[in-house]
Amino acid sequence: MSISQTARTKLNKAAHKGVNDQETLYAIIDESKMAHVAIHDHRGPTVIPMLVWRIDDNLYIHGAKNSPLMKHLRKGEDCCLTFTLFDGWVLARSAFHHSAHYRCAMVFGCFERIESNQQKSDALDAFLEQIAPGRSLEARPGNEKELTATELLVMPIQETSVKVGRHGVNDDLADMKLDVWAGVLPYRTVVGPLIDAPDLETTTKPDYSSAYGKRWSDE
Repeated sequence: MSISQTARTKLNKAAHKGVNDQETLYAIIDESKMAHVAIHDHRGPTVIPMLVWRIDDNLYIHGAKNSPLMKHLRKGEDCCLTFTLFDGWVLARSAFHHSAHYRCAMVFGCFERIESNQQKSDALDAFLEQIAPGRSLEARPGNEKELTATELLVMPIQETSVKVGRHGVNDDLADMKLDVWAGVLPYRTVVGPLIDAPDLETTTKPDYSSAYGKRWSDE
């Protein structure tokens, strides 16, 4: 799947940072696991950060059935999800040219409601497996009451836009000889180690490192 080109996904500013491939889009979504969901309801423009996960070519979001956001989205209203990963500061010789490295994906579309509790359970188990491999077999599964109280929505990934900033320092020629350090200050998200709950009875720690690759830390 290539990234769609529509009036609202076309990059007009810094178009050279645009990326048009599925692999980059999915990598941003999968690493982020959180999106800012933009809607327009009776309150006016509203942006709410929500946990979002991907299964194949679909995005999933869940929440309480009485949530104003979920009530709005389950009606099939148009919305936008933005995933952003901050990768570092670009420190130039001049203040004007300081900038950032980042990866950003926007997904436009409409959510649909999932009614089946079995489908809800399967999708939520998939989410658990993404954040903690093996967890769906360790934790008590959701019961019928809990699943019925949970609103689960799904959106196909169709209309999207991806921008990646990895350009490095871009100083003016006149500033190149200034005695000022220039370069990139990387910013990394580190995952782990596990922190025990104060009332934990078991001493066996699970290993969830496989979900995070080089981001996992035991220190």
